[in-house]
Amino acid sequence: MSGNCLIAADLGGTKTALALAEPGSGAILEQHVYGSRSFSGFEDVLEAFLSRSEVASYRDRIAAACFSVAGPVEDNTSTLTNLGWNVAGEALGRRFAIPTVRIINDFAAAGQGLETLKAEDLLTLQAGQPAARGTRVIVGAGTGLGVGVLTWQEGGYVTHPSEAGHADFAPVDELQDQLLAHLRRTFGRVSFERIVSGPGLMRIFSFLQETGAGMPSRQLLEASKTHSDIAALISEFAMARIDPLAARALDILVAVYGAFAGNLALAMLAHGGIYVGGGIAPKIADKLKDGTFMRAFTGKGRFSELLESIPVHVILNAHVGLQGALLEAGRLVARGS
Repeated sequence: MSGNCLIAADLGGTKTALALAEPGSGAILEQHVYGSRSFSGFEDVLEAFLSRSEVASYRDRIAAACFSVAGPVEDNTSTLTNLGWNVAGEALGRRFAIPTVRIINDFAAAGQGLETLKAEDLLTLQAGQPAARGTRVIVGAGTGLGVGVLTWQEGGYVTHPSEAGHADFAPVDELQDQLLAHLRRTFGRVSFERIVSGPGLMRIFSFLQETGAGMPSRQLLEASKTHSDIAALISEFAMARIDPLAARALDILVAVYGAFAGNLALAMLAHGGIYVGGGIAPKIADKLKDGTFMRAFTGKGRFSELLESIPVHVILNAHVGLQGALLEAGRLVARGS
């Protein structure tokens, strides 16, 4: 390869982050985040990034690219689940003259990015009893609900993509039973992602309002007139304890989130730890610390003691997926493929 730079992107339903970096050291030369819904497709986002004055001079020196996408990947191609963009590695390579382009699942990328995290990038909810080389699970809510699994193989962790966020929602109390019935009228089948996500928070809020649990505060109603991200607004008002209905909605989301993470820990026997990432977790870190999440995580009847032994960490670094994609791009160059 004649190039001497790497490019990576982390494509999500809300934001798309891109980075240009040096191979070997991985030092980032330029990084930028775009609003995904401001573009009709990823090609336009990539063109915008490559046209930036800080990037343009490197455009013909890119050796490899890795793009992580919020959706299943097959034959180096994916359609983003919550955005509809089609992303095809070979087509992107031809259009932008990049010798090698790899498309990987976003939580496979985030799993790879775990090795780049520092102590300050993690908030530990439960120290547990970590097992050396034990299976790890990364889970994260944002526009959707992503999951990745990491297993130890031949001297390091290997990441495996998953679509477990689309597993059937399993209520654990009467209120959640009512929430399931409420959402079933709209969706028929209800997955965990319908609840544990930004759009899910809005659905919970609407459910509480429609079933007579309360009304939004005047402050929230006024703020919603000018705020473009209503889920973020509900979360902010809940965290500040300004709006009781918002606070109750966030309580439900966090409880369902914890129960889902506990299910993953059981399914994978994740003695290497559960890592909670995604766009929502860093913004509600104080809420995740109040016990709601961990009570639901460990509340597994006869297996509660097992769940209490599994480490649980919140990822505070919003760019772990981008860092994982950069690692993979570097490996492509090292392998010469």
